[in-house]
Amino acid sequence: MHSKKIPVAWLQLRYQKARLIIALLGVVFAVVIVFIQLGIRDALFDSAVRLHQGLQGDCFLISPRSTALIAMESFPERRLSQSLAFPEVNYVAPIYLGFGQWKNPETKDYWRNIFVIGFDIRYQVVDFAGVEENINKLKIPNVVLFDRSSRAEFGPVVADFEQKGNVETEIGNRSSNRRVKVVGLFNLGTSFGSDGNLVTSHLNFLRIFSSRYKGLIDIGLIKLKPGYDVQEFTEKLKNFLPKDVKVLSKEQLIAFEKNYWQTSTAIGFIFNLGVGLGIVVGVVVVYQILYTNVSEHLPQYATLKAIGYQQRYLLSIVLQQALLIAILGYIPGFLISIIQYEFAKKATLLPIVMTIDRAGFVLIATVIMCFVSGATAVRKLKQADPADIF
Repeated sequence: MHSKKIPVAWLQLRYQKARLIIALLGVVFAVVIVFIQLGIRDALFDSAVRLHQGLQGDCFLISPRSTALIAMESFPERRLSQSLAFPEVNYVAPIYLGFGQWKNPETKDYWRNIFVIGFDIRYQVVDFAGVEENINKLKIPNVVLFDRSSRAEFGPVVADFEQKGNVETEIGNRSSNRRVKVVGLFNLGTSFGSDGNLVTSHLNFLRIFSSRYKGLIDIGLIKLKPGYDVQEFTEKLKNFLPKDVKVLSKEQLIAFEKNYWQTSTAIGFIFNLGVGLGIVVGVVVVYQILYTNVSEHLPQYATLKAIGYQQRYLLSIVLQQALLIAILGYIPGFLISIIQYEFAKKATLLPIVMTIDRAGFVLIATVIMCFVSGATAVRKLKQADPADIF
């Protein structure tokens, strides 16, 4: 005859239902906070490098004074031309970046900063949906492609374009305003640095930003011929060019941008702090519940000791309770976070999505958080001495 194992850990938790609910709410709160903070933080990094990922080059030149995509410094275009001395190079293309004031075509009196990307349209520079099929339209003066994922504050540009076939408005800079026509739509997406984007030819860019000079560019794109090693070429070019320009591979360019948002702004620190605070709240709540539970059941633990159960078994009961609280709290926290992600994605237009890696990380963090609470509360079990209690 087999003896049925009694689920002591679950029975103790279930005995005080109100206390169990409070513990679960604490874990749910911590899980949601951690998910939201990590989701927005990762969306920040992902959105910041979407342009970099869409660039069709193998190697890139930037100014050493540049800090991020939204704060690029110009450098001489001749440095880019010098790279043509290498037989590995297929083609090079200058890229111009800048913020202009976009006039809402509907309200007429509302202006908002928009990010403008200009490049030599003779070459394949970017790979975003909508750019390639509209690229020839950019040969006309004073025309742009509008990012359909831009925020609504720029006006009903997408709807008007799809209905009428074109939209006209003005773009301002420090010196003047220029009337432009939207001749196509593309997809890039917003980021923490920009609420909307335009793509145009480098000639149209220089028309819009009349104070900029053609010989000064923001990014130099270098496309290699097939079969050449990018890292090897990058090192050769670094040694060849003067130190007034920085040479980066595509991976290094992406890392350069992410590093800025992680270390040079308060945003990365704030989100990491939010994750830490969420975990601390969870640890404190679960510890209080488990500690109180152990304290109230000391006589029962002492009885188990008296009839021969080892301290190790008593510890396992508390840790089982911690695991149960972690799992039962994680599941609703995970589901709530998915709903929150959808709301945040629609409100911010940032790529906030649930990933398997993040879900697994938060689950492990939740279990560790509850185990830490359980291991701390377990010290109370040392007082479960049958001789003292009875």
